[in-house]
Amino acid sequence: MAHLGLVTVVVRDYDEAIAFYVRALGFELVEDTRLGGGKRWVVVAPPGARGSAVLLARAAGPEQETRIGDQTGGRVGWFLSTDAFDRDHARMRAAGVEFEEAPRQEPYGTVAVFRDLYGNRWDLIQPRPAPDGT
Repeated sequence: MAHLGLVTVVVRDYDEAIAFYVRALGFELVEDTRLGGGKRWVVVAPPGARGSAVLLARAAGPEQETRIGDQTGGRVGWFLSTDAFDRDHARMRAAGVEFEEAPRQEPYGTVAVFRDLYGNRWDLIQPRPAPDGT
């Protein structure tokens, strides 16, 4: 069986990225291993996440630095699912997370777009239950 284990977000600085993802988004620091030469293996994930997590990778050189904050060409690139949209939306706003819009209802659930500390666009989403209740 395969699953998506990690996705990478290119960051400017490990510690400022950890602070944002842990304090503002409520993620847990799963791993922070020094690899030598100033490199680190930094993994964060939402509490209770099963499978996927985010690898915070510091940009290595000018070409990668140009990707910080716009890794997906302006599109939403990450989707943070929640089972309590109002709770998480309020907590994130109180922590200074920048939302681009008010929450809206879509056929697939309740959603609002926010930006991480570098400007990457994310959806906070509470999926609508399937018709069979799952």
